[in-house]
Amino acid sequence: MIYTKRVLLILAISAVTWWAAACVTRSEGGRSSAAPIRQAQTPSLWTRLQTGKGYVIMMRHALAPGTGDPSGFRLNDCSTQRNLSTAGRQQAVQIGKTFRDRQIPVASVRSSQWCRCLETAKLLNLKPVEALPSLNSFFNDASTKARQTDAVRRLIVSSYNVQGVTILVTHQVNITALTDIVPASGESVVLRAKGQTIEVVGQLQTP
Repeated sequence: MIYTKRVLLILAISAVTWWAAACVTRSEGGRSSAAPIRQAQTPSLWTRLQTGKGYVIMMRHALAPGTGDPSGFRLNDCSTQRNLSTAGRQQAVQIGKTFRDRQIPVASVRSSQWCRCLETAKLLNLKPVEALPSLNSFFNDASTKARQTDAVRRLIVSSYNVQGVTILVTHQVNITALTDIVPASGESVVLRAKGQTIEVVGQLQTP
């Protein structure tokens, strides 16, 4: 009888211990390294973009299925490149609408010379688009990565007192090189200079 009671007590303690551990595991498992960035897509971030200055938005071009560019790619010939799909064009239009609906003041829109970026930037319909070579992809040639990333960094620092947001439409590799963030198609990383340091303010997912 005493032995049975001890067994039951041990089983009860084990069950409580397992339940507590499971709760901790579920809690930790529910956290994501991306959570602090995703929290930035709250009304407070949009409010900062509406009223602040010096914000730079690095946006990955809208949906263009595939990876890299076809063999024989030529910068001045869109037919040789990987381009936006119909869904990607709709995505770009909707992103621009979201900025207008939220009354985000836009100072300028600059883009990689790749067709999928230029088309994304134009479909935003926010400002005339300026092509900027430092935003070009270095996916197939990393030899220019450091030089281009430094040029973008200097642009962000020089935008510190610009009223309204500066939008840079570029590629995943360019954004990752500067921020260590890997955005999906159409997603944006919001940046701002803090002295000579670039601060990641938050991330905007596609609408």
